[in-house]
Amino acid sequence: MRAIWKGAVSFGLVSIGVKLYSATEEKDIRFHQVHREDGGRIRYKRTCSVCGEEVTYDDIAKGYDIGGGEMVILTDEDFADLPLTSSRAIDVLEFVPAEQVDPILYNKAYFLEPEGTATKPYVLLRDALLDSERVAIVKVALRQREQLATLRVREGVLLLNTMLWPDEIRNPDFGFLDEDLKVRPPELAMASSLIDSMTGEFEPDVFTDDYRAALQEVIDAKVEGREVVQPEEAEEAPAAAVDLMAALKASVDRARAARGEQPSRGGGGEPTPISSARSAQKAAEKEAAKAPAKQTATKKTAEKKAAEPAKKTAAKKTPAKKAEPAKKTAARKTTPRKSA
Repeated sequence: MRAIWKGAVSFGLVSIGVKLYSATEEKDIRFHQVHREDGGRIRYKRTCSVCGEEVTYDDIAKGYDIGGGEMVILTDEDFADLPLTSSRAIDVLEFVPAEQVDPILYNKAYFLEPEGTATKPYVLLRDALLDSERVAIVKVALRQREQLATLRVREGVLLLNTMLWPDEIRNPDFGFLDEDLKVRPPELAMASSLIDSMTGEFEPDVFTDDYRAALQEVIDAKVEGREVVQPEEAEEAPAAAVDLMAALKASVDRARAARGEQPSRGGGGEPTPISSARSAQKAAEKEAAKAPAKQTATKKTAEKKAAEPAKKTAAKKTPAKKAEPAKKTAARKTTPRKSA
């Protein structure tokens, strides 16, 4: 790597000499504009829109459009008088918890390497940051512009993250934010179940840029004069879901299948929050339906029990009534004997 900047980290009264290196690099495949017929590079000339003459870099200045066709021209002398912080200093302003810095503010990343005899104070600052679990908020002037940045530790090296200023962050002024949209608890439960089924440990090395790899294969095939092997067709994106719950359910099953797990229903898998809720609701409905039937059966049983004593009483009274004719007959037979 080649250092792009040299300066010092100002940490109280301690000054730490450092070199600045770009911590990232883009891997995009770059192309030149060429003439289709003969492959010649397309060149652009810097010409003046007023006089039409070609202009060299030495004659180019910076202009600010104030509207109405008027332009204010600024020279290098104008920029030299601006109140910038020292162009060779990284001034530590304060130390804050890392979670208080919104990631949207981060812009570019740079590695810092100690220079000369600055290794000992460099390591001291690094270890102090690790021990405090904080990041340093700093100001630095890079490319003639004052920037806010953070200093933190990554893999034993101080990392400088330049940040955007707060007024450079746009406000998300979207119409749907004013709409009164309600998410039903079952939908939220199913969405949470989908998140759980797709939860894992972040390992960035497992993700690849498939488009860049395929494009490089096309270029290599062109260079070697061989036939280009067409990459596998990407899976088509699913159509917009009409039933949100059905789409969430299918997504959960798909995620579980990708992990080698059983689907949420019909496969013996663990019930999801929504399936558990539905099962409980169905059980309650069944109990409610059984309750009237039980009450009716209870009433019929009570009526039968109440009728049984009455039947028994009637059965006892009936034989007594049948015995009366026999008594009368016996009485008739006895009377004639007395008269004799």
